[in-house]
Amino acid sequence: MASFRIRQYQDQDYEAVRALFARGILEHAPAGFRHVLRAARVRLALLAVFVAARAAAGSWVLGLGAVALALVLLWVLVRSLSAEYVREALCTDLCDVPGAYLRPPDRRFWVAEEAGAVAGMVAAVPAGRGELELKRMSVSREHRGRGLARALCREVLAFARARGYGAVVLSTSAVQVAAQRLYEGQGFRKVGSSYPSLLGTLLNFQIFHYRCDLGDGTK
Repeated sequence: MASFRIRQYQDQDYEAVRALFARGILEHAPAGFRHVLRAARVRLALLAVFVAARAAAGSWVLGLGAVALALVLLWVLVRSLSAEYVREALCTDLCDVPGAYLRPPDRRFWVAEEAGAVAGMVAAVPAGRGELELKRMSVSREHRGRGLARALCREVLAFARARGYGAVVLSTSAVQVAAQRLYEGQGFRKVGSSYPSLLGTLLNFQIFHYRCDLGDGTK
């Protein structure tokens, strides 16, 4: 970690931060697709497509072709979940980082840099009820496995303690297994789950919610 420097976001980080976030989210689409395919309801739906197409056309080949088309459509739907999440972030808080994270009280946005390049990022915002929310955590693929994500997470935890918050909360998708292990290793525990949208419900794509209690806060 000695080669990395964690500092507050600066205006020149704008494009790098947006690109890092988009890449980090979209690269989980293949894992999301595999996750969806493991769902019993999806497998039953694909079987129903095959049976219906084979019965209608009287051909195994056309039945398999129908399944292939259904898989393509399913991939498009899964990727659209990630793409829509990225679009929303880029059009809201990541469109104006200073306005969203630097000027309001008790908010921060940190980047980690190496050799002048942005290698990671994380943000923190008040979540109410004495809680601080960890948001927008992302580390570039080429810098993973070197403790950078842990350092960014600890930066948020230290900030929360210094500001008197009683807990830090966050959300991550069911397919981000490495992130879940990281957070659990830092003292977070899963406290619930939800679906991001109707499409997420249909595809059984869950969002997990985590909480790390810091003791008696003053907020």
